[in-house]
Order: sequence, then C-alpha cells, then structure tokens
Amino acid sequence: MKIRIDVEGTVVMATLVDSAATRDFISLLPLTLTLRDYSATEKISDLPRRLSTQGAPSGSKPSVGDIAYYAPWGNLALFYRDFSYSSGLIKLGRLDSGIEAFQRSDPIRAKIDLVG
Repeated sequence: MKIRIDVEGTVVMATLVDSAATRDFISLLPLTLTLRDYSATEKISDLPRRLSTQGAPSGSKPSVGDIAYYAPWGNLALFYRDFSYSSGLIKLGRLDSGIEAFQRSDPIRAKIDLVG
C-alpha cells in the first residue's frame, strides 16, 4: 500500500506494511496533520483516535524514514533520525524518499492520502 504525504507543497511517497494498525490508520485517510518536532529525532502528531494494536509486536527500533504509531500516546511518528528500541512503537511503513522535508525544527502541515 502506498500513501502520498504533501508537506507544504513537497510530495513525499511512502510504502505501508500490512497490519491491523496500518489498516486502521488507512481508514482515517485523507488526513491533515500538524507535525511537531520531538527530541530532534522525529515529527509527531496526535491522531483523531487510537489505532488497533492487534497482533502488533511489543515495540520496535525505528530507523531514518520509518513511519510509526506510538500506542502509549496515540500519535503518529515520522523518524528523520535513527532511535533506540521503544516499547509500544508499531511500524506502519517507510518513506520511499524525501526525508529532508521533515528535517526541520518548526511545525509543518502535512496532508496524507492513500494512493490508488
């Protein structure tokens, strides 16, 4: 599954994994979010509701370009730096390119749509 993320006029494509959390995330699309910088490592935003964590691993170790759901807070996370293993972090997919659109400290508006 592919999504398109429009970051203030810059289009970034991503590929999602097949999971219950991802299918639940897709049900929210299209979605416009304000992504805030967190710990100079990721952009985060609250989602309109919590996602399913059915069948999800207990956590994951994110890498640059990962798109994830942080279940304890109920937020979406897009990583522009590698980070350590985090309990409750569920990988939803990965940016295909364009990570530089997220590598800034100010909040950004992003519209996320399913492709196809």
